Amino acid sequence: PKFNFEPTASQLSLIFERNYPRLHPTSHINLKVPSSLHEISIMAPKKSKKLAVEKKKTPKKADPLFPSRPKNFGIGGDIRPRNTDLSRFVKWPKYIRLQRQRTILYQRLKVPPTVNQFTKPISKNEAVTLFSLLTKYRPETVAAKKQRIKEMAAATASGDKKDVKVVNQVKYGLKHVTNMITEKKAELVVIACDTNPIELVMWMPALCRKMDVPFMIVKNKARLGTIVHKKTASCLAITAVNKEDKGQLSLLKNLAQEKFNDNAELTRKWGGGIMGLKTQAKLDKRAKALAIEEAKKAATSGLA
Repeated sequence: PKFNFEPTASQLSLIFERNYPRLHPTSHINLKVPSSLHEISIMAPKKSKKLAVEKKKTPKKADPLFPSRPKNFGIGGDIRPRNTDLSRFVKWPKYIRLQRQRTILYQRLKVPPTVNQFTKPISKNEAVTLFSLLTKYRPETVAAKKQRIKEMAAATASGDKKDVKVVNQVKYGLKHVTNMITEKKAELVVIACDTNPIELVMWMPALCRKMDVPFMIVKNKARLGTIVHKKTASCLAITAVNKEDKGQLSLLKNLAQEKFNDNAELTRKWGGGIMGLKTQAKLDKRAKALAIEEAKKAATSGLA
């Protein structure tokens, strides 16, 4: 309202009461009566023209490329406990489980001598000298063989005949090595200790002993495979070497005869029979109890 005069305090309070509704007597809100017209602001509430439309939430489609994986913060969930080795609780791949179970079974069960001899390969120093000799006589690769055949064909076409020298190479392949042993052409046979299944080469030491061919058991099939440009190799055979390497070959042959061919303990000693820690502790406890009982019996018999 517009006034041509300055209203008094009583008039201002009357205007305030008319424009503002009276509060409930129990209310704790106190409205201050204005002292001048400038403090009064009387405005009608604005009506919103836009009607409030409730938005419907559409469920988001799951992305098959990036599925949501909510974390579980409970015990044994996504948060790993500190200073705890959880390797025991990991679900390992099947091939790892199988090889671990195989090693444990070889320890627990009684292993016959024919299988147990593969657990005693040559030492590291002896293996270094053997593999240094084998690397000198690696067979040629497929590409090198193709190139050699091409050169020979070109030479025969041009009419230049050259004497082809026989190159000494390591022989590999189970059937090929077996033929070399039976024909007594092999100077030294090398067998991998971790051939799987072991039945493939289990009979080979006995054949070498019968044919009097020196043999060695070495670690491992992958190392033998690198010599012949393959992933793995179960056995290798040396048929001949150059003059400068004959001394080294004779040393290795003597070592093989002493350690494997003429070693009667390898053909007699059984392996395995090693129990687990819990079983060993149980057997020790039982043995101690029996020893105490025997001591008591001896003491009572001595008194009587």
